[in-house]
Amino acid sequence: MFINVQHISMDAPNNRRPGIAMEPEYLTIHSTANPDSTAQNERDWLINPSNTRTASWHLVVDDKEVIEAIPQNEVAWHAGDGRKGTGNKKSISIEICESNDREKTIINAVKLSAKILHERKWGIDRLKRHYDWSGKHCPRILECNNWSGWENFKIMVSKELEELSISTWAKEAVDWATSSEINITDGTKPKESITLERMITILYRYDKLIQKK
Repeated sequence: MFINVQHISMDAPNNRRPGIAMEPEYLTIHSTANPDSTAQNERDWLINPSNTRTASWHLVVDDKEVIEAIPQNEVAWHAGDGRKGTGNKKSISIEICESNDREKTIINAVKLSAKILHERKWGIDRLKRHYDWSGKHCPRILECNNWSGWENFKIMVSKELEELSISTWAKEAVDWATSSEINITDGTKPKESITLERMITILYRYDKLIQKK
């Protein structure tokens, strides 16, 4: 999943990017509570002079794209648990837009969440809601039937995370195939069914590798 990096400046108004280094331990999900706003709108709002709030976030996702506004190794003010709260000081935040194609937006949010969990070798236990830190009813887009939407979201992320994970018995072979010396596949989607096109490409790269030896 491509992340469009558009970091706001360190001198953004109202201390929205404080520049405090962070070693994240959690991933926190929010939604924008704005039915008319896109990911780009949300990013631009962070630097809009009319915005007087200190609140900020790391990533925002809609039905078309993902934008990163603050680096994932810096603090953002999103969890509502204060300047020393674990949510603010120890978690990466994702804002889910509530506009346009909501189903596609949630699918994109699932993929983004799984990507971050996978890259950081985190389990689903690291996935939190804004609600978990401060009791705010957020992410509103998933708040239905006593938070059943949140439970379904976690199930979807778990399935996507499983797709990204390599089985123990295959790890050595995958490490070999994706190493810089071999490099016959990038190793993405290891449990995805292989297409003829992909299989031919792998065989072609392996043949070129053999010919060099």
